[in-house]
Amino acid sequence: MFRYVVKRLGMSALTLAGILVVVFAITRILPGDAAAARLGPEATQADIAALRHEYGLDKPLLDQFVDYLRNVAQGDLGRSVATGQSVTTELLERLPATLELTVAALLLGSLIGFPLGFLGALRRGRWADAMVRVFAVLGNSVALFWLGLLLVYFLFFKLQVFPPPVGRLPIGVEPPPHRTGLYVVDGLLAGQFDTAGQALQQLALPALTLAIGVAAPILKMVRSSMIQSLASDYVRAATALGVPRWRVVLVDGLRNAMLPVLTVVGIVVGFLIGGNVIVEFLFSWPGMGRYAYDGLQSNDLEVLQGFVVVVGVIYILLNLAIDLLYSVIDPRIRVGGKNV
Repeated sequence: MFRYVVKRLGMSALTLAGILVVVFAITRILPGDAAAARLGPEATQADIAALRHEYGLDKPLLDQFVDYLRNVAQGDLGRSVATGQSVTTELLERLPATLELTVAALLLGSLIGFPLGFLGALRRGRWADAMVRVFAVLGNSVALFWLGLLLVYFLFFKLQVFPPPVGRLPIGVEPPPHRTGLYVVDGLLAGQFDTAGQALQQLALPALTLAIGVAAPILKMVRSSMIQSLASDYVRAATALGVPRWRVVLVDGLRNAMLPVLTVVGIVVGFLIGGNVIVEFLFSWPGMGRYAYDGLQSNDLEVLQGFVVVVGVIYILLNLAIDLLYSVIDPRIRVGGKNV
């Protein structure tokens, strides 16, 4: 087990190093000047040069990269050119909002994807399976921005089912006392059930928008894995031995189908954390995605670098956790052996 963890940690470190190199290179070739964007069109060349010197943007690229690596190793992701605040602090302040939306979308997407995929596998070739596959195609094809606009138009503007997309709480409502940063959880812990309910209502529509896109890959993988698992020799043998159908499906079939499904769930979580920029912008959600969007608009290199690094670290840790879970789900995986 120790060797397995050390090996995965080494691979994670190499992945992080690659992320740092790529992110630094990409942000340096973006068009525009961050210093000029912050100071505005009336700034003089002397003012722009002074600000570039303050942020080290006038140094050679190699020196900038060395400084960047040194700061990242210390947990310092730089200061935003637009606000002058620490990027690390601002990202951590917005992380709970992104996590709350991610968890809600993942739970809702799983509640949609798992049962539908399970149904499609058990009713393969029938009308129920056909409807499941149509939903999967639509979920994979639809653009989140377009889907979000449709949901806002019909569910808020027309039907008044959901509140307006104005952030995590309605305008004028004070946040609950900070404990976890998750407004729904903090409201429940503080006994402010009205605030928790309002936070949940604000969370529902953006979470539903992401969940529809998330449910599609989960559905497809659950369906295909279950079909393959139910057609295997060990399932046929268990059925021939008179094992109850429910036990064959839920124990033998579902358990052996979970490895590829778990991989897809990990990819989906990474997408939700780093790829929900459009949804956060559309619903005025004050998360890391909205912060990155604002940084892109102002050509704020420090913000963009910090966002990608934080998302990359979360994604690496998530994949490490999934690798460790493999051995729990499937005992055939040798942990710590030569073939790991």
